Amino acid sequence: MSKFSRWWIFKPVVFLACLIPIVWLLFDTFTGGLSANPLEDIRDRTGIWILRFLIITLSITPLRRIIGWSSLIRFRRMLGLFAFFYGFVHFATYVWLDQYFDFDAIFKDMFLKRPFIITGFISFVLLIPLAITSTRKWIVRLGGSRWQMLHRLIYFSTAAGVLHYYWRVKADIQRPVVYALLLTILLAFRGWHALQHRRSQSTAEVKAV
Repeated sequence: MSKFSRWWIFKPVVFLACLIPIVWLLFDTFTGGLSANPLEDIRDRTGIWILRFLIITLSITPLRRIIGWSSLIRFRRMLGLFAFFYGFVHFATYVWLDQYFDFDAIFKDMFLKRPFIITGFISFVLLIPLAITSTRKWIVRLGGSRWQMLHRLIYFSTAAGVLHYYWRVKADIQRPVVYALLLTILLAFRGWHALQHRRSQSTAEVKAV
């Protein structure tokens, strides 16, 4: 089977797999499968999937370099957009269904009652320019280097999301610590690869001289 045909098989499969969490959530919502606090269930489940999609998105490049399957990069944009999608649902649930667009109450909630919401808001806001500029046209408009610099915001968004999760759960911090560890590993891999790239460039320059 050619690479082209494999691509058109795998992409729809991955897309449908990314929809499973929201379909499952809707099913539980309309069949009474949620707890006595359905809004909290929706926020918790969408929130955890934001982090999962962010971590998976960040894992694409290291995994591609380790196993040598360059076609994995084709899934990164889709996964990143799904992270934004679940972030939007998470944010909309809070602003619309929980606070009913009462921005005074939201302000008090964020800065006086539950400050952990601020880090979640920052994480979501940082994803907005990434979602907007995810197309090839934006890569051309910004230029490859500036586009890559902008899209490094995903690391800051993920870090803010992990901090938001850590402050949210208070006592049971095992899961947010795991996500923090995964993010640290991904950052370490990126730093190591950047160092190796600089060394190879320096070696090439020395040989050229």
